[in-house]
Amino acid sequence: MTKLSELTTMRVGGQPAELLVARSRDQLIEFALGVWLSGDDWLVLGGGSNIVAADNLSDLKVIKAENTGIERNGNLLKVQAGENWDAFVAFTVEQGLSGVEALSGIPGTVGAAPVQNIGAYGQEVADTITRVEFLDYATHELEILENQDLEFGYRDSIIKRGKVGVITWVEFELTETPGKLDRLTEAVGKEVSTPQEIRDAVLETRAIKGMVLNAQDTDTHSCGSFFTNPIVSFGFASGLPINAPRWEQPDGSVKISAAWLIEHAGIGKGFALGQSRAATSSKHCLAITNKGGATAEEVVELARFIQTQVSNRFGINLVPEPNLIGF
Repeated sequence: MTKLSELTTMRVGGQPAELLVARSRDQLIEFALGVWLSGDDWLVLGGGSNIVAADNLSDLKVIKAENTGIERNGNLLKVQAGENWDAFVAFTVEQGLSGVEALSGIPGTVGAAPVQNIGAYGQEVADTITRVEFLDYATHELEILENQDLEFGYRDSIIKRGKVGVITWVEFELTETPGKLDRLTEAVGKEVSTPQEIRDAVLETRAIKGMVLNAQDTDTHSCGSFFTNPIVSFGFASGLPINAPRWEQPDGSVKISAAWLIEHAGIGKGFALGQSRAATSSKHCLAITNKGGATAEEVVELARFIQTQVSNRFGINLVPEPNLIGF
């Protein structure tokens, strides 16, 4: 039977008790209800890009969402949960729509995007998602969650915080006029304006950082950014070195670069513990990569070491971005 190491971008994870592949919305609902009624441990898997699955998963039933399809009604797009995220972004750019083009190259599926409110270069899906269809684990009922019901925050939502269930489709409202993306201009060193220019610039930047999956490049066998950028008080940020990259938030708090914290805590690109097969990327120290044959325990061990080093040096606790399954 298939192991999760074959279905995740980190390429770790043992063999689950059962793997069910849902190729339609109705099948996704059917499988979820069936597993829930059995009382077994379960996981809904999309693109496998945002999880680190344990080496022993013998008690876990996995439902893989492969329901696809995009319906457009003006600037509203209803997208099935199993649709590939970057393919959806490419579709919006081809249609001349704006709102998610700065999120190009992010691996995974559309159904996973609201869970952690994926974002990059000043865009977040919280800005464009209008509603989702959600199968609630507690009630076994379908419900429509509006944008405000999802309680979005930085890399956060009510689902990530514990509202358990399954997203079946997501609706977005996009525009025909791109907004100004100052952080992207800063990153690429030039101003880009059209959705296609923004997409091209983002894909190029992500490729340089090893953030675009490449089967031949082990630097890309990762979950992307392993830690979220911490948000601290203005006073706390004032005590950090002046050269620490920071972005002031609307509420007066300050977002600090996790990559800078890691590097200045003594953990550079390509760092590994002893003979471990897990290492930070040789292109970008914010990513933990599988150099080949790493175990899930090796990945988590390195993550804990990074957290300890940053905490000891700066007094900041880094929070993992991927979900840790089975730990």
